[in-house]
Amino acid sequence: MRVLFVCLGNICRSPTAEGMLRHKLVEAGLAGRVTIDSCGTGDWHVGKAPDRRAAAAAASRGIDLSAIRARQLDRADFERFDYLLAMDHGNLADLLALRPGNCDAHVGLFLDFAGREGEAVPDPYYGAEDGFAEVLDLVEAAADGLVEDLRKRLDAAS
Repeated sequence: MRVLFVCLGNICRSPTAEGMLRHKLVEAGLAGRVTIDSCGTGDWHVGKAPDRRAAAAAASRGIDLSAIRARQLDRADFERFDYLLAMDHGNLADLLALRPGNCDAHVGLFLDFAGREGEAVPDPYYGAEDGFAEVLDLVEAAADGLVEDLRKRLDAAS
């Protein structure tokens, strides 16, 4: 299984989701069975590390984002990944507009896996520090739901 998280610039929400899912998969004993990546729909931050506030908030919960570097969404991602999970409606609209007709991947909102169908992970970039903690809370809940979904799919494939 392969999961791609998508936000606008790939320096706050999607790298946080990438780090959180990686952490949760280790806890669930599924590390190595799922490939995880993140990207942005825009190219402003390509090659840059996650926002220092996102990295600090994640580190406060034992999640290391230091190896992640921003990259831009590529059309080939629709072939490489089984899940393309957007952080908000704008990113989801971009994904759906670029999605090839033959794409079998699940394309949707990440918070759907937290039982919060149709809700977006707010962008903390221009807000206060506590916005990064809120993002972590939301991302953690969605990652827990996604781990269960992945477990079922992996078990069914075995």
